Amino acid sequence: MHVAPVGGTAVQDHVALAEIELCGELIIAASAAREDRLSLESIDEVLRVAEERDTSAE
Repeated sequence: MHVAPVGGTAVQDHVALAEIELCGELIIAASAAREDRLSLESIDEVLRVAEERDTSAE
C-alpha cells in the first residue's frame, strides 16, 4: 500500500476549484428557486456572465 507523504505536497488545480465553486453556487440557487428549473437568465446571473462580458469588453 502506498501512502501519500505528509507535509503539504498537494497540488491545487485552480480551474477545477473555480468550476466546483460555480457548481456549488448553481446548486444553492436551484435549491432556493421557486420554479422547477432555473431560467437561462437566472443561470447567467448566478454565474455572473454579464459581468464577465462587461469586463472583457473593456
